[in-house]
Parts: sequence; structure tokens; C-alpha cells
Amino acid sequence: MPDMFVKLAALAMLLWLNAAEAGVSISSTRIWPAQDYTRLTIESKQSIRHNLFTINNPDRLVVDLEDVDINDTLNQLTGKIGADDPYIRSLRIGRFKPGIVRLVFDLKAEVKPQLFDLKPVGEYAYRMVLDIYPVHPVDPMMALLESAASSPQITEPVATATHIDVPQSAPVVAAPKPGPNGIPEMRARTLIIAIDAGHGGEDPGAHGRRGTHEKDVTLAIARKVKALVDDTPNMRGVLIRDGDYFIPLGGRVVKARKANADLFVSIHADAFIKPNARGSSVFALSEHGATSTAARWLAKKENEADLIGGVNLDIKDPYLARTLLDLSQTATINDSMKLAKYVLGELSNINDLHRGHVEQAGFAVLKSPDIPSILVETAFISNPDEESRLNDSAYQDKLAQAVLGGIKRYFAQNPALSKPKLAQTN
Repeated sequence: MPDMFVKLAALAMLLWLNAAEAGVSISSTRIWPAQDYTRLTIESKQSIRHNLFTINNPDRLVVDLEDVDINDTLNQLTGKIGADDPYIRSLRIGRFKPGIVRLVFDLKAEVKPQLFDLKPVGEYAYRMVLDIYPVHPVDPMMALLESAASSPQITEPVATATHIDVPQSAPVVAAPKPGPNGIPEMRARTLIIAIDAGHGGEDPGAHGRRGTHEKDVTLAIARKVKALVDDTPNMRGVLIRDGDYFIPLGGRVVKARKANADLFVSIHADAFIKPNARGSSVFALSEHGATSTAARWLAKKENEADLIGGVNLDIKDPYLARTLLDLSQTATINDSMKLAKYVLGELSNINDLHRGHVEQAGFAVLKSPDIPSILVETAFISNPDEESRLNDSAYQDKLAQAVLGGIKRYFAQNPALSKPKLAQTN
């Protein structure tokens, strides 16, 4: 009997030692390459201790993971590095020494990395996130100017849709600016429309019953809106997101302001627990609370995008802090309401309206103090019929045309004032 007890105790000790030596098991890896930045996510059921450093000549990025198993899931990450990644050339994974797994990223250029952790939320467990930014990020305004330089400047009046009662002689140009002698200078200015495809990357947005992701639908529609805007005289579109990657809500506002946008339009596809919910809606920011329980619920859901998509809370962006500092923006909200009404009117020609009026709530993505901003819920992706329509390219064209029609009507009645280029911060 004593021998049996000793054997059982020894077996228990052996099992305990094996468990202690077993490292954290990686359950999923993802990579989201984009010109703005490349994001790499490593997901596990336990948090991962890590260390990051860079090496020059040639440029390399090293991430050491403590007490992590090298399993097939982790090894498969090397094959997810594409040739089109702007910053990562290749990835090597190996056991550096007992207890340390080393990831070595061979880089295409010098970068500014950020490594941080995210706690479990939604469908995700613990996530270690590596964001790889360029040392010299692309300036949205410079990119716009370079794009405009490749095509001739057109200053003809913008044609209006046939069903809109807007004078054909009303060109979409900046309002006259007083000259040195007080005489207005009739000088055309290109109007910049920031088009924001909701969600992206780690944040898929809402799901349709047939597997449609909101982030894919919104990007398809946003690209169509940009194409129509670019084909409109005196207008130029700027895509806040032009790929499958995540941009924080505040970062979307900042990008629009750095592009000196005249309007900001965020494209979404709504979802609800009941599949029979249907129709289009348009929202503006509210300073005094939501206009309905549904609007408050939707704003709360959309504002959770940063939790799902993942934001490095240790990084404080001074430009973002300054951007969101002034929320006494009654005039901007009034202009947002005008734009929203025009877009809602255009949408009523192609789809039922979920609400027959513009709603308001505290949407974080609409909090630009000086850019009229709206959020367009194109349809309910949770409704099987509307999900099918959202996947139809011809219907996406109609939605894009409705958004452009509302923008044209807005500028026909509210000529844009001259805007100086905003001061940039490093």
C-alpha cells in the first residue's frame, strides 16, 4: 500500500511538471496588410508575455514570446505573409532558447512598430497585436493632390438627378471669397468628400444569415461612391479605408480632417435580432442625447467597434485629442442634418425607410467639430432579402448614386466656403 501511494504521488508530480512546462497554445493568427499599416494578431486562451526590439542593416523586427508552444497554428503564420505586404518581406519562427519563441520579421523598410494586448471581447479570446506603421506615413491631402494632378481640373456645373428640384445652373463649387478690395473672387475649389467604409480587419461588423460581413459590403459601396464622386466635376473622393483593415473611430475623424474634407459620409449595414427589420436610415451626431431608443442602441453598438477592432490605449494622439476637444459644434450638426435629409430623401427612391426622418445619437465616428458628418445605414444585413440586395452590384450602384445625389443636393443649397489647409502635427 505505501508503494502504491508513492507511485501515485510520483505520477501526480510528473503530470504537474509536464503541465507547468507546457506553454501557451496559439489558437489563431491573422494578418491585415495595408498601406496605412500592417496588423498582425496572435490569439490564445491565455495572455502572452512578450518583448519587442528592432535591428538595423538590414531592417528587422524581433518579437520574443515567453512560454509559448510552437504549434501548427503559429507556424502557419509564415505562409500568411504576402508579397504585396507594404512592410513585411518575410517571417521566421523558431525556438530561441528554452522558454522563448522568437519571431523575426524581415522588413522592406524602417518602421514604427506598436505591440500591445487586448483582453477577451465578443468572439475573441486574448489577443497580442503587432501594428507596423511606416516611419513617414502617407499624408491624405498630399495623396489627394497627387491623384488630382494626374487628371485635368474640371470646373463645369454638376448635373443634378432628374427627379431633384435643383437648378441646373447651380454648380458645385466653393462660395465666392472676398478679394483684397472686398470684391468676391469667383474661383472654383475642388470639394473633398471623405467616404468611410464602416468596420474592417479584426472588426467584421454585423453578419448576415448567409455569411455576409458588413465590412465587405460597406467597402464595396464606399468604392462605388468614390468612383461617382471622382467623376463629378469639382469633386474628389477620399476613402478612409481602402482595404480589409481596421481604423479606430477617432482615427477616421482625424484622417478626414487631414484630407481637409468638406463632408464625411460613413457607410454601414444595420443588423437586428429580428430578421424582419428592414429599411434604410441616416444618422447625424446629437449634442443632447439620442432621438430614440433604437438610435441610442445603434450608436452604442457602432461605438464598440474600437473594442472589437482593437485600439492601443497606451498611444496618445495629440492631433486626435485636439480634434475631439471642441464639441460645441452646433453649426456643424445643423449642416449634418441638412446633408442627412437630402441623402435620406434619395434613399427613399430605392428602398423602404426604417425611419422616415433623420435620427441623432452620439456616434463617435461623427464627432468632427468642423466637417458635416453623417452615418448611412444602407439596409439591414440581418434581413435575408436585404442581405441579398446588399450583395448585388447593381443595387450597390443604386445606393452609391443615392448618396451622391444627396451630396449634390446639399451643395446646391449650401455652397462650400473656402477652407484653409489644416495645420498638421508630427
